[in-house]
Amino acid sequence: MAKAKSAFVCTECGAEYSKWQGQCSNCREWNTLTEIRLGSARPGASTPGSNGARGGYAGTLSREVVDLSGVDLTEVPRFSSTFEEFDRVLGGGLVPGSAVLLGGHPGAGKSTLLLQTACRLAQSKRVLYVTGEESLSQVAMRAHRLQLPTQGLKMLAETSIETLLAVAERERPEVLIIDSIQTMHLEDIGSAPGGVAQVRESAAALTRFAKQSNTVLLLVGHVTKDGTLAGPKVLEHMIDASLLLEGGSDSRFRTLRGQKNRFGAINELGVFAMVELGLKEVKNPSAIFLSRSEEQASGSLVMVVWEGTRPILVEVQALLDESALGNPRRVAVGLDHNRLAMLLAVLHKHGGLFTGDQDVFLNVVGGVKVLETSADLAVLLAVVSSLQNRPLPRELVVFGEVGLSGEIRPVPSGQERIVEAAKHGFTRAIVPRGNAPKKAPAGMQVVAVDKLAEALEAL
Repeated sequence: MAKAKSAFVCTECGAEYSKWQGQCSNCREWNTLTEIRLGSARPGASTPGSNGARGGYAGTLSREVVDLSGVDLTEVPRFSSTFEEFDRVLGGGLVPGSAVLLGGHPGAGKSTLLLQTACRLAQSKRVLYVTGEESLSQVAMRAHRLQLPTQGLKMLAETSIETLLAVAERERPEVLIIDSIQTMHLEDIGSAPGGVAQVRESAAALTRFAKQSNTVLLLVGHVTKDGTLAGPKVLEHMIDASLLLEGGSDSRFRTLRGQKNRFGAINELGVFAMVELGLKEVKNPSAIFLSRSEEQASGSLVMVVWEGTRPILVEVQALLDESALGNPRRVAVGLDHNRLAMLLAVLHKHGGLFTGDQDVFLNVVGGVKVLETSADLAVLLAVVSSLQNRPLPRELVVFGEVGLSGEIRPVPSGQERIVEAAKHGFTRAIVPRGNAPKKAPAGMQVVAVDKLAEALEAL
């Protein structure tokens, strides 16, 4: 009789240990190790749906050593998800045999987006929607409320991986949607659904089936309170694309960002609006992020950020107020808190403006999270505007990276950023000298700067 194996797994980061210990050495969290049974190690045993394969796309497995120059460069076939913004984040569309993980906070719209996608795709393709969190009547009621076409969409309420894969083998869907991976379980694994071992092994079995049957696999994943995907970290390594649907409960806009994509660029951004009939695509994100007040106010400035493959104009707001505390507050919403502290130090050292006695509050309008450094110059100029209580021109747009020595460094795709700003009616731009075009767009005055002091003088 084969001996059952067990391991101790951290519930926060998924690290495995052979014996219990109080603190996880990987994430440094205390009392997060739980014992899981790995099942009996029988030679030749395989997970349902494995068929003895070891991963890879259907029809592409090769046990022969080949030269890299002789590999076929045929373009990966794709088909549309019926949402242009969804296709943009995916890198051009859904790839047969790929596994995509869609994460997000409760209420962000994950199930809504996938149900809309499933109903539309079911009109031309075989789609199987598996729900483990809701009943079939609940899903049908949502589809009816969203006025979606329900003919042709195959539904299954199931949490057992063995049963699910048996149905999938019979139905042979082209698109398989699992809502959600945390509710699925394998009979051989002793832990409860949602545990580290269950999530890992269930995702491995589903991904293996998708690769062998050339099925598009869409998984819904829960996130933790800090916004990271729940479950073992290996889950993100097994899948081909990891997408995160973001948006606060007080905002009707949702942003879909690619965090990992083997078939396209990462950090690509898709924008949706939550309306009465579900999620609606926003074709021109800059227009919604630039809904500014008619009255000029200090501390407000428009910058151009680059998201994936396109420029987006967003407004940054700064508010400085004399602090009543011994340690002034530094609050940044949509920007890196540590980078704000660094930029304020550069402003004092190379701009001669002291903010050590001021509370500094920074906000990127629209709930956008800016991950690149091109917002540095706009942030500092907005801070200066609020500090001196002097509004900046409404037709001004700014971008550029600020170095520790006060230099203004060029950023990628500078020409495209200037052209995008000109399309939206901006007539003046302060940019790094390395991004200055040889010929500015018609009606656009471009001011090129090398140092922070030059940018302050240009105001």
